[in-house]
Amino acid sequence: QVQLVESGGGLVQAGGSLRLSCAVSGSTFSIDAMTWYRRAPGKKRELVATATSGGIISYADSVRGRFTISRDNGKKTVYLQMNSLKPEDTAVYYCNVVISVIGGSYWGQGTQVTVSS
Repeated sequence: QVQLVESGGGLVQAGGSLRLSCAVSGSTFSIDAMTWYRRAPGKKRELVATATSGGIISYADSVRGRFTISRDNGKKTVYLQMNSLKPEDTAVYYCNVVISVIGGSYWGQGTQVTVSS
């Protein structure tokens, strides 16, 4: 059974940094896309950043230049380095991975990020 465990969330002041991690276990298959989403209170879920197995990386306009996604395929882990955080980055951040060979899309439990002004 594929499981995702996220860590690294917390409370930080505006301008600060956090690094989120998402470790995948329970699958021996290669992971295709690894993506971070977020959901702020009262808002729809938003795609933050994605990194494909082919090396394609993309970001939401709202975080480009401040956030960096990276993946360690050997550790089956994806990271989100978040710098210059703003109060509007406050949200629950979720990790999602796609394992195409078994037709699966899997979600982490979410980690809270709170940025104070």
